[in-house]
Amino acid sequence: MDVSAEDAVADAHRREWAFVLAATVRVTADIDLAEECVQEAYARALTTWPDQGVPARPSAWLTTVARNRAIDLLRRRTTQDRLLPELAPDDEVDDRTGGRGGSPEIADDRLRLIFTCCHPALAPEAQVALTLRLVCGLTTGEVARMFLVQEPTMAARLTRAKKKISAAGIPYRVPALDELEERIDAVLTVVHLVFTTGYIAPDGNDLVRTDLVEQALHLARMLRCLLDDSPAVAGLLALILLTHARRTTRLSEDGSLSLLSEQDRSRWDPIEIAEGLALVREALRHRPPGRFALMATIAAVHAEAPSWSATDWSELVGLYDLLVRIWPSPVVALNRAVAIGFAEGPGPGLQALDELAGEPQLASYGYLPAARADLLQRLGRYDEACAAYREALASTGNSVERGFLRHRLDAIGDIGA
Repeated sequence: MDVSAEDAVADAHRREWAFVLAATVRVTADIDLAEECVQEAYARALTTWPDQGVPARPSAWLTTVARNRAIDLLRRRTTQDRLLPELAPDDEVDDRTGGRGGSPEIADDRLRLIFTCCHPALAPEAQVALTLRLVCGLTTGEVARMFLVQEPTMAARLTRAKKKISAAGIPYRVPALDELEERIDAVLTVVHLVFTTGYIAPDGNDLVRTDLVEQALHLARMLRCLLDDSPAVAGLLALILLTHARRTTRLSEDGSLSLLSEQDRSRWDPIEIAEGLALVREALRHRPPGRFALMATIAAVHAEAPSWSATDWSELVGLYDLLVRIWPSPVVALNRAVAIGFAEGPGPGLQALDELAGEPQLASYGYLPAARADLLQRLGRYDEACAAYREALASTGNSVERGFLRHRLDAIGDIGA
């Protein structure tokens, strides 16, 4: 097979999967059928593009093939004469009016798909898993690893969730304004998850999945257009912008991981930082601040610090204290412990970190032993630090992060030699 065509298909899968699937769901009103048709479209691309060349607009080509296949399959159903007249007008909804049901203006099928995945009829874990599978395009196996379950178990969960969407008649649309309030927190959660999944890819040779990062930023901006007075939306967009502003400094020239303490802050994006800081101020005007506003404020403290040594770690600990109070997440508690390690010293930081040792959600979370290893190294407890780095390596699937951990492990070995 022509390598360039194969690479183009792989790139189109990373970048265009959500677009193609969401547009096809709009025709089928059936997620399973849409997935089948999109998978067939990508399979056809693998056999067609090497001979005919990569199309100028791969997404449009894939969408056309998938939608045509969907229409063909629908025509074979005995209910074809009834279904197509109902589906066709939906495909031609005027997005300027927001379509049916008083939905707000929206012009992106991916956001419709996220609202479908995040319907309150589905359990929160099912909402997240469906979004990772359908919007992010992660494989069932990748989603299973993120949830720390076996692949057949996750496949069954996804199947049940999709069947529930079908059986409950959950509409494929952005809900009306009066329904948004009860749905927006789940949607913001999954958009944030799309960003974090892309910002540090859980597996593979690249630190970042740029396609997911760009999707999350785009979706956050769309939500901001929909709900421009929402402090939670302002907080999420601020958090993404302030984090994304550091993107060019996260890798050193040799491709290795560059820690926040090592990054050249003059290369951070000043336009995104300015926009993010303005959004943080807006989000904080609403009391009490929500979790996204507080997370964005934490990112703002880092963005405003002129250097690593000038970082106000005491303020960060106070912000984490507030955040863990309203959102008692073990990951937040872990980040709080790291902040304590810089504000009060590695001893208190390690004590706070070891209090989380029994948290089941952190049992396979590689950042826990990595954080312990750093604190132990700073305390001069090198043998324990080496053991912790080895544990972190066993829990980390990203090659860039693994390279960083190996380098740290080798450095400790040199110290102890």
